[in-house]
Amino acid sequence: MTDDLERLLRWEQAGATWEAIWPRAGEVTIVLCTCDSGEEVDRYTSAAPDLPTTCGTRAAPSGDNRLPTPSAPLDDGPMTLIDVWPLFGLVIRTPRLELRLPTDDELTRLAQVAADGVHEPTERPFLTPWAEQPPLDRARHVLRSAWSSRGEWQPGDWSLGLTVFVEADPIGMVWVSATEFAERREVSTASWLGLPHHRRGFGTEARLGALTLAFDHLGAAYATSEAFPDNAASVGVSTKLGYEPDGISRDVRDGEVLVSHRLRLGRERWERNDRSGIEVSGVEPCLSWFGVA
Repeated sequence: MTDDLERLLRWEQAGATWEAIWPRAGEVTIVLCTCDSGEEVDRYTSAAPDLPTTCGTRAAPSGDNRLPTPSAPLDDGPMTLIDVWPLFGLVIRTPRLELRLPTDDELTRLAQVAADGVHEPTERPFLTPWAEQPPLDRARHVLRSAWSSRGEWQPGDWSLGLTVFVEADPIGMVWVSATEFAERREVSTASWLGLPHHRRGFGTEARLGALTLAFDHLGAAYATSEAFPDNAASVGVSTKLGYEPDGISRDVRDGEVLVSHRLRLGRERWERNDRSGIEVSGVEPCLSWFGVA
C-alpha cells in the first residue's frame, strides 16, 4: 500500500469525506473534506498506482454520472468498439498530426516512446516525476493512466488522453480534462512528447488541435495550464496560443515547495488563433459523454 492510499484510508476511518478530481496523465487530485459540512480541508495530487482503482469505485458526489446511452438503437449485428465507446471514433487531424484514442497495440508502442525518454536527465518538468522512473515503470505509467482515465470516465468528471500520431507512429500524448464541464465550460490540458520529437513544433500543433475540440466543438469558455517557470517548452506553447497569467500554485515535491505558473486562455483570445488546417470528426456521438448534449 502506498503512503498516499494509506493517508486516504486513515481519513475515511476518521469519519471524514473525500473527493477525487482532475484525473489526468496518470495523476489524480484528492480533496479531503470535513465529515459534517463537506468543507475542503486539504488536497494533494498523486500518481500512486493503487489510487486510481480506489477513486474509480467512489460514488459520484452529485448529479447523474452514468455513461450515456445511444440516442438511436444500434444496428443489428455485432457491436463495434465505437458502438460501445464512441470516444474511439473521435479524431483530430492537423497538418502534420492525428490525435485520437489509441488501441492497446498502439498504446504499447506509445509506452515504448515513454520508456525511451520524455525529457533530458537534467530536467524535471512534472510535479509527479513519473518520467524520471526506470524505463519499464515509465511504460507501465502510460498504460495505467490511459486505462484508468477510461475506467473512471463520467460526464461530469473526465480526462481525455489523446495519443499524438505522426504518419501512424505514436510520439506522445495530450490530455484534456474537466470537472462539471456542462456548468463551468473550462478544461485543463497536459502533455508530453518523446524526446526525439521535441523542438519541432509538434507540441504547439497538438495543443492547438486539442483546444479546437474544446473551444469550437464542445463550447469551452476557458482553458488552463500550469508549468514550472523553467519549463520553457510548455510556457512557450502557451504564450504562442495566447494564454495569460492566472496566478501561481504552490506544491511539494520531494520535500521541496515548488511554484508553478498558472495560465488561462479565454474564448475571446482563442478566436484569434488560426485553426483553418484542423479537422475534427466523430464529435456528435460523444457530446453526451462530455456532459454537453
